[in-house]
Amino acid sequence: MHPSSLSAKQQLFFDHSAQTNPEPIALVVDSALGCELFDEQGKAYIDLISGISVSALGHQHPIVKEAIHNQIDKHMHIMVYGEVVQSAPVDYAHWLTQQLPSNLNSVYFVNSGSEAIDAAMKLAKRYTGNSGFVAQDQAYHGSGQGPLSLMNDAYFTQAYRPLLNNVYYIKQNDIQAVKNLPLYGVAGVFIELIQSERGAKMASPDYIVAVREYCNRTGALLIVDEIQTGLYRTGMPFEFLRYEIQPDVLVLGKSLGGGMPLGCIITSTKIMSAFTQNPILGHITTFGGHPVCAAAGLASSKYIFENHLTLDIQRKGQLFKNLLKHEAIVSVEGQGLLLACHLHESINIIEFNKALLRSGVFTDWFLFNMNAIRIAPPLIISDEQINQVCLTILDNLDVFFGG
Repeated sequence: MHPSSLSAKQQLFFDHSAQTNPEPIALVVDSALGCELFDEQGKAYIDLISGISVSALGHQHPIVKEAIHNQIDKHMHIMVYGEVVQSAPVDYAHWLTQQLPSNLNSVYFVNSGSEAIDAAMKLAKRYTGNSGFVAQDQAYHGSGQGPLSLMNDAYFTQAYRPLLNNVYYIKQNDIQAVKNLPLYGVAGVFIELIQSERGAKMASPDYIVAVREYCNRTGALLIVDEIQTGLYRTGMPFEFLRYEIQPDVLVLGKSLGGGMPLGCIITSTKIMSAFTQNPILGHITTFGGHPVCAAAGLASSKYIFENHLTLDIQRKGQLFKNLLKHEAIVSVEGQGLLLACHLHESINIIEFNKALLRSGVFTDWFLFNMNAIRIAPPLIISDEQINQVCLTILDNLDVFFGG
């Protein structure tokens, strides 16, 4: 963006806010409502990514706002996590465990998905006594040094080495690679059932069964990262239920907080108890399970569950797939409303997304796939908005591919 074209707010952003890439989107979001964002001039943009799968009920949903206001009227932060009884996180933990198999009955709240992955790594090491990990090729579990150690893409990791060693990488759906993993020394196996940052690439049932059997044989914990897929995003309450396997540890984040910062790990009481002794405070967080975040998250998740939105989410995902037909579209991957529209390799995804933004559609790209559009809108997106988005994408493809 040319300096002369910056608004006053954008100038402050570039002058004083830390930047994460040389060319941020820099859209000034003045307000947001439902599935729309509004800039300083009042122009509306359909939100196609909901903060990267965060705002499941869109922006300013009245149920979430009411829960936040009610909690603020009671209290906010009281004490570091796990020491006092606060109704909001306790109620949310209870509700979550009621939706899960009986072995997943203990919840540890943190502030984000990345923090939850780090906690899961510590827990696996503490419980098993081993120090090795297995992760998938082109996995993304967060950017802290623990989660970053599970990523094997040198572009993102080389500047921060040394990271943790004893990490073995396998390609998604490569059953032979699972069979070749070491039989000793592995604390945990981290799996994304849909590898979001590869462009919503799905795991095969046979592969997931092979991973589960490997963990059963070796004593390694099966740690399923559902930070993006969890809580109805794919049309299932939790994506692992589609595969009929049970994780030893489930990791959640993103939409868990209903738009507020919240992550968690869920496991059995037996496994979680490894954090309580030798040493005590085996994991600790000041703001984890913040009562306002927990209240917002519980309100959001219960609303989706009680209003039976899951079938509608699957239908909306199929509507995207039906409408996104063009000679420049290679495929539309994913489940429910966690999708990737894969484009012809000749299309510059950065420039294409800029064109979509000018046309009133806010979207993004993927870390490991620069030929796909991210489609993860609020779950409440309407059929009319889906039609509008798809028409905008197709119109712009006519210009980029046919023009």
